[in-house]
Amino acid sequence: MHLTLHQLRLLLATAQEGSVSRAAERLHLTQPTLSAQLKQLAEQVGLPLHERVGRRLHLTEAGRLVAAAAARVAEELGQLENELAVLRGDQGGRLRLAVVSTAEAFIPRLLGEFRKVRPAVEVSLVVLNRQAVVGRLLENQDDLYIMTKPPAETPVSAVPFLTNPLVVVAAADHPLAKRKQVAAGALVDAEFVLREPGSGTRLAAEEFFAARGVQLRPRLELGSNEAVRQAVAGGLGLSVLSAHALGPHPEELGIAVLPVRGTPIPARWQVVAPAGKRLTPLAQAFLDYLQERAPRLEAEAGQRLALAVAGAIPGR
Repeated sequence: MHLTLHQLRLLLATAQEGSVSRAAERLHLTQPTLSAQLKQLAEQVGLPLHERVGRRLHLTEAGRLVAAAAARVAEELGQLENELAVLRGDQGGRLRLAVVSTAEAFIPRLLGEFRKVRPAVEVSLVVLNRQAVVGRLLENQDDLYIMTKPPAETPVSAVPFLTNPLVVVAAADHPLAKRKQVAAGALVDAEFVLREPGSGTRLAAEEFFAARGVQLRPRLELGSNEAVRQAVAGGLGLSVLSAHALGPHPEELGIAVLPVRGTPIPARWQVVAPAGKRLTPLAQAFLDYLQERAPRLEAEAGQRLALAVAGAIPGR
């Protein structure tokens, strides 16, 4: 059996996309060309590698074994590429990140700063909801993953690097916005604008209010923080947002932070990788950089939060 690196990459891309057509588009191939290559690979293996159930492609047991081997090969090649870059002294290489959407408030800026130090670095950044990021984590598609709630059902390595205070927000003209303190129980009948089920922010919010006997009532479920901010400003309900996602002047967006007793809800951003995964030198360097810059980010978030609360409550 003689399997080529090219064939392994094709199968891995097909497994990740769950579709021959999407994998062909990603690889800039025609669908017939990719199908022919996969057929040739299956013939060399001597077993079917995939089957179609409904509209989605599924790997057979043999296909999963070959795809897992392909993933290991891809990881080793990425490690080799970065180690050779270190030996050459060019400080280059490729860094692949997948982050949950709330992290887009600060990760792109940090990446820009990181590349000023290492201009030869190539970066691939994917911003998705938590469920999709966890899916990429399970398939080991990236070097690092950034989220607040790693999956409990999967062995992972998680390094906390930044606090992520979560606050209750309302429209600036909401009756509760002028109070000096709000009990969680006062929100028992409030309607909420929440992120999609499975969102780390939503999970933390539901846990916080459930511990205080309040079951959140979602009026809207939205897939981005920007959509949530706009809906809250429009008076469609309360919400829970990260202080990092408030922006420098939330009051200008028509949003007020409610001083709900027990908030901010504590959470922490974490850099996550599959358990046992060997980080490339570049991935380790970026992790170190995040930990180095975390105090500055925390100070900025704290200042925004203090200004937001002070702006919402007269006399403070």
